[in-house]
Amino acid sequence: MTRVRSWAALGGAALAVSTVVAAGSLPASAASARSQLAGSLAPSAERGQRQGSVSSASSVSFDLVLNLRDAAGAAAEARAVSDPSSASYHHYLSDAQWTAAYAPSAASVSAATSWLRSEGFSVTGTPSDRLFVSAKGTAQQVEAAFGTTLGTYKVSGQSLRLADSALSIPASLSGIVAGVSGVNQEVAAPALTEMGSPVTAPSATPGQEPPPPTGFRNPKPCSSYWGQKIDTTDSPSLYAPFTSPLPYDICGYKPGQLRGAYNIHVSSNNGSGVTLAIVDAYDSPTILADAQKYFSLNDPSHPLLSSQFIDMPPASPDDVSLCAGSGWFAEQALDVESSHAMAPGATIEFVGAQDCLDSSLLTALTTAITSGASVVSDSWGDTLGDLFTDAATRTAFDNTFLLADGTGVSVLFSSGDFGDNFAISGLTAPDYPASSPYITAVGGTSLEINNDKQRAAEYGWSTAKQLLCGPVSTTNCGSATTPEGALAFQAGGGGGTSYQYPEPYYQSSVVPFPLAARNALVTGILNRVEPDISMDADAQTGMLIGLTQTFNNGVYYDQFKEGGTSLASPLLAGVIADTDAAAGVPLGFLNPTLYKAYAEYPKAFNDIVSQANPLSTATIRVDYANTMNNSAGYNISLRQITYEGLEKYCDLTGSCILRDVALTTAPGFDSMTGLGSIGSEFIEELSKF
Repeated sequence: MTRVRSWAALGGAALAVSTVVAAGSLPASAASARSQLAGSLAPSAERGQRQGSVSSASSVSFDLVLNLRDAAGAAAEARAVSDPSSASYHHYLSDAQWTAAYAPSAASVSAATSWLRSEGFSVTGTPSDRLFVSAKGTAQQVEAAFGTTLGTYKVSGQSLRLADSALSIPASLSGIVAGVSGVNQEVAAPALTEMGSPVTAPSATPGQEPPPPTGFRNPKPCSSYWGQKIDTTDSPSLYAPFTSPLPYDICGYKPGQLRGAYNIHVSSNNGSGVTLAIVDAYDSPTILADAQKYFSLNDPSHPLLSSQFIDMPPASPDDVSLCAGSGWFAEQALDVESSHAMAPGATIEFVGAQDCLDSSLLTALTTAITSGASVVSDSWGDTLGDLFTDAATRTAFDNTFLLADGTGVSVLFSSGDFGDNFAISGLTAPDYPASSPYITAVGGTSLEINNDKQRAAEYGWSTAKQLLCGPVSTTNCGSATTPEGALAFQAGGGGGTSYQYPEPYYQSSVVPFPLAARNALVTGILNRVEPDISMDADAQTGMLIGLTQTFNNGVYYDQFKEGGTSLASPLLAGVIADTDAAAGVPLGFLNPTLYKAYAEYPKAFNDIVSQANPLSTATIRVDYANTMNNSAGYNISLRQITYEGLEKYCDLTGSCILRDVALTTAPGFDSMTGLGSIGSEFIEELSKF
């Protein structure tokens, strides 16, 4: 079944960023009776490399974000229907009831729309919840209307549009407009860790979906279950001081193994009657056919029926090059296949945004939340967004999350794949939207499944990589006794303490004081800590997925393993669909129930703790040097599991800082995995609430 969303043609910037000093002179229209929009600028760190001015005729799409009619009431409503101790628990509002009580008024929308049109913009849509007004115009019109100038800046290797000075609006709109999302550009990315080089796929045709990504395969040796195959060909001294011999990593867990490890019995709980939504950028034309082939090969007893899949592609895909569009197809395959693996009876609704920028993703998210789905999985976000996402964008997303919370929709976000983010930025801050207190942030673990499809062990996901040799012509390093590279942090589940949000009530009795107080010298208060809960995410213990790819000899379906918190979020979404079906009512906003269940039903969770001997848990991985075949040889590496050692950040001048990773595991709630992963009685206990 396919549905096309066409009410809004959205563009603009993804998760734009905040706070800087205004620069440059303002156009004439910014003169008197103006109100400056606080937090409407990218930080000076992002504006360090200005490349030039934006063409006055270039097109800019953005959202004018409106203030809620009763923001405090919306937050109170979300708590009342989500807190198990409340008399209103699970007494959700309908979308129409929530909109009538808390959304911006029709008069506010009318005033905002009239002003936009008076400035020459085309108003391209307003969602039924009236949370924002989408508009489109030229860069010249944006500069005149918002009293700024626009420039192109080099940010993390990409050329992005940013405002040169603070945005402003007529003072008459100051009580109506919360901010502008989309004038500043920032690219949101899927939380994948092992995909090849999708940006090298054939060029896309404007207005059409990206082509299939560049082919990626995992060579053997690899194991079907943890510890099945052992590296007996390499010298033990090659990976000293780690315990010898070490196992080869997983070829990719299959659905039955993941269900067994997490004690999911689909004969009794399979998500039947529940709709699970997935939001990503773009929409692979082969997404359903690929998933159906995948289950016919790997889980034939649980096919994905056409009647179980609702496809909602974007009307006009955009910015394919900027977004590395083909790379999102692996994300889509992972999301659909992993969620169906855990809830094979649920209906899956796939909602594709027209690009990876915030206006488009927000529109797709709004569609998913108001579609009738009871759980929505989002495997994307803004790295370091808790620091850098601007106030207007956070307001737009948080208001949408309050709508979901008040109407009984569980919204999940991947926590990210760079741990505390220090190694890639020199800063320690969580991603957004994962840091929002109104959603459930899903972190990562390393899951060891034995030959009986049972959980043998589960650790926090923090991987360090050491290149042993490569590229070589064989799948071992021969007589080599010295590795070619040093051990260094590679990837791990995201998390940390927010700078923007105070500690939510549901965390106050569970989260250790030192974690909540980590930023107190800056914020002056205790703050939100994420992730909330975790599931398998380590690529070394990842899931086998299948999708159509572009190989040297043609375009066709093939399989490889994938990881990242992109896997953890849809895995949990499937489990929540099972729990909703078992409970007979949607769990809605999960966090209040999760934290209460954690205190009352410990068997609902699997506490993730540090290893007794960190040198005993590592694995050997073999990769094709060119990602798809052995013509260029192999790279052989060691991957340490649950790495909690040193990480390094080097700036553009070559100056480096070395320090311990900030995220660690410990008994109870910890900064790496939150409450831990789901336990053997998770569905049974959570469905009692």
